[in-house]
Amino acid sequence: MNSTANFLIKEEKVYSGALSCRGCGWALLVRHLAEVLGENAVYVVPASCFSIISGPFPLNELKGSIIHTIFAAASATATGIRASLDRQGKKDVPVVVLAGDGGTFDIGFQAMSGAAARNENILYVVNNNGAYMNTGIQTSTATPYGAATTTNQGAMGMKKTWPKDLMGIIAAHNIQYAATVSLAYLKDMKDKMEKAAKVQGFRLLMIDGPCPPGHKVDPSDSIRVGRLAVQTNLFPLFEIRHMKYRITYRPEETVPVEDCLKLQGRFKHIFKQGNEDMIKKIQDHADKYWKKLNMLEAMYTKEEFEMEE
Repeated sequence: MNSTANFLIKEEKVYSGALSCRGCGWALLVRHLAEVLGENAVYVVPASCFSIISGPFPLNELKGSIIHTIFAAASATATGIRASLDRQGKKDVPVVVLAGDGGTFDIGFQAMSGAAARNENILYVVNNNGAYMNTGIQTSTATPYGAATTTNQGAMGMKKTWPKDLMGIIAAHNIQYAATVSLAYLKDMKDKMEKAAKVQGFRLLMIDGPCPPGHKVDPSDSIRVGRLAVQTNLFPLFEIRHMKYRITYRPEETVPVEDCLKLQGRFKHIFKQGNEDMIKKIQDHADKYWKKLNMLEAMYTKEEFEMEE
């Protein structure tokens, strides 16, 4: 198999057309995920952009079953579906949560943590676009420091705290598999989707989700911004197995964070004269997180990382 074959779409598992905004990452994400999981998969969708994108009843974008549920209950709903399918002997049917950062970092956090702690056999996919985009671009605990939303106080309307380290939190649950993925790096993304599909137990994939209206980016620049997020270490690509870390992509040359931020209108205020310290804070934070990842990776060899526990 050549280097591109495993991320080309061979058989579509989604119907043509989607209700997403131009440049939204949801449609591309589920297109690849659905191909990996097949038509028998059951998708649990809490309140989110994908609640709309998947289509109003009786429409369904995916060639699979979709269960819509409330913001806080995605993981609990998925747990019940998993138990029901198992009792029917359908243990090979994938149960997948498709949630945004609001329904994961915040409102659905308790249920997600509980499912992870119980090691429920579900795949949790969080499309992290850094705010409650579907309801008006309100701040979530995934919103980056310095980003403007409609609910931040102050003259600049920017968030003044750092986002929650969801991957660190989920790693502390000692689960079988978790990973970050980017739509700008399809081979890495598809590889991780295939790994997650094969693992039994709770596993989580966090996607850096492009959102042109919320990030205030031209739709044609969605993938470009996602690529720069990885190259600047604002969104590093790595995977976790039983609290062991492995970096899956290392930029040949790290790009300054401002190259990514300046393309996004939600950060335009930090480029005004007198706000240079904000860019430095973001750069320092990205550098420290990258250093931390490298230290965590260095604790285990590649063979130890792959070892089952």
